[in-house]
Amino acid sequence: MHIAIAGNIGVGKTTLCKLLSKHYKWSPLFEAVDDNPYLDNFYEDMQRWSFNLQVYFLNSRFRQVQDIAKSKKTIIQDRTIYEDAYVFAPNLQSMGLMTQRDYDNYLSLFKLMESVVSPPDLLIYLRSDVPSLVNKIQKRGRDYEEGIRIDYLKRLNERYEAFFDNYKHNHLVIQANEIDFHNNKSDLGYIIEKIDSNLGGIFKK
Repeated sequence: MHIAIAGNIGVGKTTLCKLLSKHYKWSPLFEAVDDNPYLDNFYEDMQRWSFNLQVYFLNSRFRQVQDIAKSKKTIIQDRTIYEDAYVFAPNLQSMGLMTQRDYDNYLSLFKLMESVVSPPDLLIYLRSDVPSLVNKIQKRGRDYEEGIRIDYLKRLNERYEAFFDNYKHNHLVIQANEIDFHNNKSDLGYIIEKIDSNLGGIFKK
């Protein structure tokens, strides 16, 4: 099966991915952040580097989806190809940080990819308010994230809400700013119970 975790920057996707992969013995597949050659440039000059960054992520995510389709294991993925296309890219375009020409080119490429990929068997949406996101981003202290704007995070949140309002496939919504699944076992247990219930107990120990 293909399980995936969605959510805004700093919400805790990677942490939850690690915890769930350990609990269920699923194979984790993480977002290509540390190896991304455009992140530093993007946060310094979003308008100049937005298209380059999004195409890099789209290519990386498409390769991941291909690997998942070939795998005989249950994979849990940190962020999906849908978020790139329906959250991040249109947000950049609407903020004037990606030209209409570049966005149309990007969307055409995504539509081609979307035609040959399947949605996850379960998509877990970690929802959070902006103050909690800012707090977590500051705590993890990544240099390239220091320049993230509050209005950028706010707009991303709005895009995520709009995306999940229209997402018709199997998903769970977890209010991440109200629990601490990283440090509190009962909070992690709450999420695990939700997943077990959703998947019909297939992966229950």
